[in-house]
Amino acid sequence: MFKIAVLVSGNGSNLQAIVDAIANDELKAEIAMVISSNTKAYALERAKKHHIKTYIVSNKEFNNPSEEILKLVNQHSINLIVLAGYLGILKGEILKVYENKIINIHPSLLPKFGGQGMYGHHIHEAVIKAKETKTGCTVHYVSEHIDAGKIILQSKIKVLPDDTSITLAERVLQQEHKLLPKAIKMLIK
Repeated sequence: MFKIAVLVSGNGSNLQAIVDAIANDELKAEIAMVISSNTKAYALERAKKHHIKTYIVSNKEFNNPSEEILKLVNQHSINLIVLAGYLGILKGEILKVYENKIINIHPSLLPKFGGQGMYGHHIHEAVIKAKETKTGCTVHYVSEHIDAGKIILQSKIKVLPDDTSITLAERVLQQEHKLLPKAIKMLIK
């Protein structure tokens, strides 16, 4: 069985999209573990509801969270690490050991609106401020540079004249829920 580790920090709606895709037989995989950087992440509740092992690896608790995550994924023979709303930065050995086996979903059309500080509402506010006509989301490989790994898939939507960062975020998130399972399915094959 193809084993996935999902890294989260918040609500976990992208985790839920993966869980649903597996339940609907769209993905032939198993989520072996969910690792959160945040003890209060609702994603942990979602994982527990589906009997998925959960771990918390916070920056406060560990000097090198990436090293701790590497230990955990190695214990479970993980095939793919999926960053789904994970706000930590992976660095060091894990990027070598799992080269081209770590993916991230990002709520913009990379390379635009990526990099340090570009997450959540900051991205959507920047898109609107830049008067972009299109935005969307990107699934890409994780590399040592933030949001700079090779692009796997993208999904585009129009930026509507009356969009706010909130309405734009909601519409982009709907695309993320479709794109992430699609990218995982591609990588399993």
